[in-house]
Amino acid sequence: MSHLLHHPFGAHGKVHDITPQTAGWRYVGFGLYRLRPGEAAAEATGDREVILVMVEGKARIAAAGRDWGELGDRMDVFEKSPPHCLYVPNGADWRAEATTDCVIAVCSAPGHGGHDARRIGPEGIELATRGKGTNTRHINNIAMENEDYADSLLVTEVFTPAGHWSSYPSHRHDEDDFPRITYLEETYYHRLNPADGFGIQRVYTEDRTLNETMAVSDGDVVCVPRGHHPCGAPYGFEMYYLNVMAGPLRKWRFVPDPAVAWIMDRDAE
Repeated sequence: MSHLLHHPFGAHGKVHDITPQTAGWRYVGFGLYRLRPGEAAAEATGDREVILVMVEGKARIAAAGRDWGELGDRMDVFEKSPPHCLYVPNGADWRAEATTDCVIAVCSAPGHGGHDARRIGPEGIELATRGKGTNTRHINNIAMENEDYADSLLVTEVFTPAGHWSSYPSHRHDEDDFPRITYLEETYYHRLNPADGFGIQRVYTEDRTLNETMAVSDGDVVCVPRGHHPCGAPYGFEMYYLNVMAGPLRKWRFVPDPAVAWIMDRDAE
């Protein structure tokens, strides 16, 4: 199995726990809880900021000394409705108690104390469409650079229709050379509809020193330390992924693979 591909290590409780140490990089962390009604999860943020994403279901959440009430109303991620999320700064605690079966993503990156705890969405998150033809996909931007919600984190959801490609034309963001390109590590949390299907993700560099092609199952996470990283959803299976990105600069600038740059030029016309 590719060292970039992470299967959930169970079906209940904390099923993903990717840290900079386990991933071999510096910025991005990703955790995932699957909880039953009445069960709870709690963590301290330490020196990291966190965005909690209610992927599915509902939970009562307390964080940073405040009761935020019950968050979540999307019972199936493929409803595509905007998610309920909560930003928790570094140096704080959070606790979530499930009121229904729920899936909670814990997106993290270095925090600098620049933002207070706050709700993100569902208000202000609108499903947007990007791409053309079988490159069309639909996006819920949770915390991208035009929203001043975080110190380091960039977080977004993408829905790729069956038979379509996403994160394509292939592009990379693995150099710290703003404004041409920014260095951003990235995780992909994948879901599939129907859940017993598969998707494809490739992670590769132009010189092929990194060249991995992975079959992803429902619930898998792929780490992208560098290189290009397109995804494909086979006919009959819709793909969702939650992206978490972070690096030294909270801006998303990328360059395409020269082999497919002509597609971007054509579609821009």
